[in-house]
Amino acid sequence: MTRAATPRVLIVGGGHLGLYTARHLQQHLRPGEAELVLADPKSHMTYQPLLPEVAAGNVEPRHVTIPLRRVLPRFHVFNGEIVALAHGSRTARLRLIDGEEYDLAYDHVVVAPGSVVRTLPVPGLPELAVGFKTLAEAVYLRNHVLMQLGLAASTFDPRVRRRALTFVLAGGGYAGVEALGELSDMSMDVAPVFGLRRQDLRWILVEATDRIMPEVSPELSEYTADVLRRRGVEIRLNTTISSCVGGRIRFGAGLYADDVVEANTLVWTAGVRPNPMLDKTDLPRDDKGRVVADAYLRVRAMPGAWTGGDCAAVPDLACPEPGALCTPTAQHAVRQARRLADNLTSELRGDGRHPPQPYLHRHAGSVAGLGRFQGVAQVYEIRLRGVPAWLLHRGYHWALLPSRVRKMRVLTDWVLESLFPRDISALGELEQPRRALQAAARAQQQPLAAGRA
Repeated sequence: MTRAATPRVLIVGGGHLGLYTARHLQQHLRPGEAELVLADPKSHMTYQPLLPEVAAGNVEPRHVTIPLRRVLPRFHVFNGEIVALAHGSRTARLRLIDGEEYDLAYDHVVVAPGSVVRTLPVPGLPELAVGFKTLAEAVYLRNHVLMQLGLAASTFDPRVRRRALTFVLAGGGYAGVEALGELSDMSMDVAPVFGLRRQDLRWILVEATDRIMPEVSPELSEYTADVLRRRGVEIRLNTTISSCVGGRIRFGAGLYADDVVEANTLVWTAGVRPNPMLDKTDLPRDDKGRVVADAYLRVRAMPGAWTGGDCAAVPDLACPEPGALCTPTAQHAVRQARRLADNLTSELRGDGRHPPQPYLHRHAGSVAGLGRFQGVAQVYEIRLRGVPAWLLHRGYHWALLPSRVRKMRVLTDWVLESLFPRDISALGELEQPRRALQAAARAQQQPLAAGRA
């Protein structure tokens, strides 16, 4: 695809940074001022902060997805992945979902492919563990937890029952704590429906450092730990997982070194790393693989290339510490998107009256949901707990949803969820839609084979 006569702006990735940058560009650029292109393998953006609510069944999965073509009518959206990017020649290699590849020329590129889960060389991890970064993972975990409750309620084998009712989550950051908070609350809420006692459920949170949720103050971190402990959650600090072959989870280091727990469930939220797509680019990167950006959200020493979000090392001008970088949060990504779009617009227009401005944002704070009516929040110097924090958590993320339709759907979900008992349907068969047809085909072939014999 050759470069157009008008400047072409290519956005790589439709996540928080990519989508919000695109929205601001189409709002501020005049028709014909630039050709706007976005490439992402998916046709939607997933609002990841609400994935824990999806896993708990509080929100329907589709309601946390934002259809790119609906909210970006001025963009040409390509459903494919960028498999290589040569900024020296202003060319990106695009691979569509059917495998077709071709080159896409551009004048400006916004590199925002996001991040992927970071794994460690733990034996058995790929076979047992499930991440918590995608919509599919959130839906799977809801179905899986409910199916484990069903297994425990159906078996006569005490060992099988214990394994089914033991849930281990590795990673005590925001993603891990919110996932565990919602899933444990959901499982304990519905346990009596399965004829199980809440105290029979065993939830274990494993964290390699000396406290959970380092994003908030030590006081709020300890309060969060207390809420989870009162719920019956075991919190193992300064602890790692050394092996999980066959569901035998062995812990390493600290007080629990060499302790073994048998479980059918391991949720892995122990960090992220930049998207491996960046390995196929000529962009400068730091020792952690992040694209190196300047304070204006330009890729360093690469005119025409822009970046931000959790794939980039962006200077944090609000932090007095030398060399401080912005944390990889949705809060920064949304605000970086606005500044990036303004700076890119200014450069496209060559407008000396409105020169590019550096990105400067004082972190407003953090909010986290821990299940129904439980949450923690720290907004500047104000700290909230319990119901007020839970309401602030929902209100904040509801306000940030970039679609009025999705806002109404999520709000409706919350209202209905508060009025009726939790839905305990486990739809695990959705993960293997061909199984029924394949089983029917095998059953049909067996009599034919017997008859020929």
